[in-house]
Amino acid sequence: MEQKRKKRKRKVFIKRMRKRLQVLLIVFTLFFVVIVGKIIYFNIVRGDDYNEKILSQKGYESVTVPYKRGDIYDCNGSLLATSTMVYNVIIEPKNILEFDSKKKATSKALKKYFNVSDEEMAKYLAKSDSQYEVIRKKLTYDEVKDYQSDRRAGKLNNVVGVRLEEEYKRYYPNNELGCHILGFVVSGNEGIGGIEGSYNSYLNGQNGRTYSYLGEDYNLTRQVEQPTNGDSLVTTIDSEAQRIVQIKCDEFMKDMGAKNISVLVMDPKDCEILALYNSHQYNPNNAYSMDSTKYQFEEDGELTDGEFEAVVDGLSDEEKVEHLNNVWRNFVISDSFEPGSTFKPFTVSGAIEDGVITGDEQFYCDGIQHVADYDIKCHNVNGHGMLTVPQALEYSCNDCLMQIAALEGSTTFDKYQVLYGFGQKTNIDISGEASDQDLYTMVYHQDTLNPVELATSSFGQGVTVTMMQLGTAFCSVVNGGYYYQPHVVKKVLDADGNLVKNYDKILVRRTISEETSDEMKQILKEVVEEGTGKKAIVEGYEIGGKTGTAEKLPRGNGKYILSFIGFAPVSDPQVVIYCVVDEPGADDQASSAAGTLLFNKIAEELLPYMNIHRTGTATPSDATGTDEVATPVFEGNVPDISVAGSTPEENATTEAPTEATTEAATEEGAQANEPGE
Repeated sequence: MEQKRKKRKRKVFIKRMRKRLQVLLIVFTLFFVVIVGKIIYFNIVRGDDYNEKILSQKGYESVTVPYKRGDIYDCNGSLLATSTMVYNVIIEPKNILEFDSKKKATSKALKKYFNVSDEEMAKYLAKSDSQYEVIRKKLTYDEVKDYQSDRRAGKLNNVVGVRLEEEYKRYYPNNELGCHILGFVVSGNEGIGGIEGSYNSYLNGQNGRTYSYLGEDYNLTRQVEQPTNGDSLVTTIDSEAQRIVQIKCDEFMKDMGAKNISVLVMDPKDCEILALYNSHQYNPNNAYSMDSTKYQFEEDGELTDGEFEAVVDGLSDEEKVEHLNNVWRNFVISDSFEPGSTFKPFTVSGAIEDGVITGDEQFYCDGIQHVADYDIKCHNVNGHGMLTVPQALEYSCNDCLMQIAALEGSTTFDKYQVLYGFGQKTNIDISGEASDQDLYTMVYHQDTLNPVELATSSFGQGVTVTMMQLGTAFCSVVNGGYYYQPHVVKKVLDADGNLVKNYDKILVRRTISEETSDEMKQILKEVVEEGTGKKAIVEGYEIGGKTGTAEKLPRGNGKYILSFIGFAPVSDPQVVIYCVVDEPGADDQASSAAGTLLFNKIAEELLPYMNIHRTGTATPSDATGTDEVATPVFEGNVPDISVAGSTPEENATTEAPTEATTEAATEEGAQANEPGE
């Protein structure tokens, strides 16, 4: 009985112990859960806050290590743009003031190495709680090397609160050369315009960071995240070709003058851009300098430096940026204009390709064509007489071109406008090109090519183009009919020189056949050797091309855009040079042959540089003859709108043609009647 009682008590005790153990286990489990929860909370939810507090107590510093923006090279490996290390001098007034004995030594050192005056130093030290004041910006290595050397040698141990902050500065070793194709860089490594803007994401890298920790034992621990430098670009630009173009244009501007000169040099085999020039250049090393805008204020005569300075001082910031934008703007890509007769090869080649004409036809020019209710004139007011198709281009006959376009009709004519890329983007790989929607309105299309619009578009008036559009289209006329997308970048290389991306030529479409292209090359050769392009002749070279003279809006104002687009050699085209002179500085702009003369100056030096062989027989003595002389397009009644995308106000006729222009056209007409006799 006693044993049973003891067994019962033992069971009760064991049961109670189990309950107590279970309670303790639950308590400990809950405690453990709370601890783990706190750990998670402090490390994950509030981890950053506590890290900042702990690090601030132990001496923590984080310094940005800047990346280097990628370089830009020309096609021969010459440097066009790079980034050089510069230094900002930073002082910490709070730390300097903490040690009175070292304050004097610090001030003395700053005066010695960085020319900081006592007055300037006092101004900075007045900010007694500051630990970051920039006292000098973008110093070169030569300007800081003495300080760095003495610092490392232990000569500046009493100098406190001074450090050098590294960064990179964009540098263009050729200054203005190629500025409109390169663009420039602003604060934050943001590329603006040209290659710098379009390839900004490739050129930029990623900053690194140096972390420094000072523990309780005052041991310094440092960790470095290395920066990732930007990729470099190899371009199609030939800096020597660019230099030749710039020198010749500068000489031409000095001799004749113009509102603007633009030149585009391309390789017709793949539409690579070899050179691109706009007058009124700027230095991308100092893109915001107002000096480059001076020409915009000199319409009534030159300004002295003092007068110009006074004008600039009176401008608002918005006005200054507007004037700078006029300088930065890339005419070759961004501006539309009526091309004049350089458009005629597209009219003729389309008609030949589609079988509308064979090229053996003859057309009669009497100096004027009556279309609908309007009289549209040839630049030869007396008429050229009977002309073959090649002669129509040789003598740049508007009358014959209108007749050819009438045979084509609006459907066929617009078909080749589209094939040649007019009214649409070329998709050149640098910024500044208008949208397809905007460009579409710059030409008349099938639904708006009424008889008058068809007639004037046939010889390049009424239709508007960009230089990039016309240059690219012309390459396809002479390269066998291949329309390539124009481009300025060949390769992308990483910081170690490894290939990241290769840009091959992109064939967009065919425009005309090899046979039509060969026929057009021979016709364009005759334009230079027998027609209006004789002043483009360079001795010994086989050159083809087309002149252009376009009357600007409003009609009758005596202002013209003169141009010439040429290629060499005719048998195997290796270069296309397109020159546009806006309002040449001549008493009679229309008869100045400005575009042809500029082409000749450039080609004389550029063709030998490019190792293009002399295979022609033409000589400078052959370069006398008839220039293309423009007269106002309409006689008498003028349409309210005569240019695609314009307004009646822009089209308003201002005055009758000048006497000089009329006399020149009459004289030219008398000389040019020979083919029809």
